Amino acid sequence: MNPMTYDFAVIGGDLRQVFMAEDLVSRGFSVLLYGLENLSTTAGIEHAKSLAQAIDSSKVILTPIPFTKNGIHILSLDSKPDLTPEILCSHLKKDHKLYGGCFTDSIKEFCDLNQIYYNDYMEKEEVTLFNTIATAEGTIAEAIIHSGGNLHGSNCLILGYGRCAKTLGEKLKGLCDHIDIAARSPLALSQARTSSFGAIALSDISDYISQYDYIFNTIPAMVLDRELLEQTKNEVVIIDIASAPGGVDFAVAKELTRNARLSLGLPGKYAPKASAAYLTQYLLSDLSELKLVQL
Repeated sequence: MNPMTYDFAVIGGDLRQVFMAEDLVSRGFSVLLYGLENLSTTAGIEHAKSLAQAIDSSKVILTPIPFTKNGIHILSLDSKPDLTPEILCSHLKKDHKLYGGCFTDSIKEFCDLNQIYYNDYMEKEEVTLFNTIATAEGTIAEAIIHSGGNLHGSNCLILGYGRCAKTLGEKLKGLCDHIDIAARSPLALSQARTSSFGAIALSDISDYISQYDYIFNTIPAMVLDRELLEQTKNEVVIIDIASAPGGVDFAVAKELTRNARLSLGLPGKYAPKASAAYLTQYLLSDLSELKLVQL
């Protein structure tokens, strides 16, 4: 292949990246995939034989959300031994444009040092807010699938009141009988009250924890430790959507036979096509501002 033959290289990821590739091809762009052979057989999309080939042949590099989970390999449902940040960096050049989500500090530093343009989707407010929709709906799906009861008529607790928690709370209205928000910040608690939720200081949660049928954690720090888990209902359903390792002591939860799950990557699992459509539009809009494509 000649250098920069393709408009886009899509490396690693999940169905979101496959749908992005298909969308780009439908718009007339040339796309080369790597690490997604088992997910895409769409006509018009070619597959690279190596990560090096994919990068060397393309102008814009699209990576997963998150970029990596273990810091060793670029995330992909179809894993490859050469899908590593080190190999990626060894082939990135100044003319490349790099897109992805939750880039590591080392990737950002490398790009800054070598004057390589990069765009981290998850640092863009409009993208993260849209992402909360699929996350909230996926969270509700997880709760329904992994419980033997109904959300209808239940008491629900949401730990934290950031972007995802706010959207989740709004989606749960009309499903749950009562929804409480537990947070540290007085401002967050005031915001919860103005949205017609119950508001509890996180430091006081032990006084209320025993009354909930469903607990949703969005706080990326240990919250539900042994002391609190022991006070929960035996049949409680706990869905943790905070960044790994989450905010639940899962070893204790298992010991106590509590139904607790760490549920990550929900947009890619439950709404890959909708998420991909938004990401593609954002990508092309950003490239248009860079005067690299015309919409």
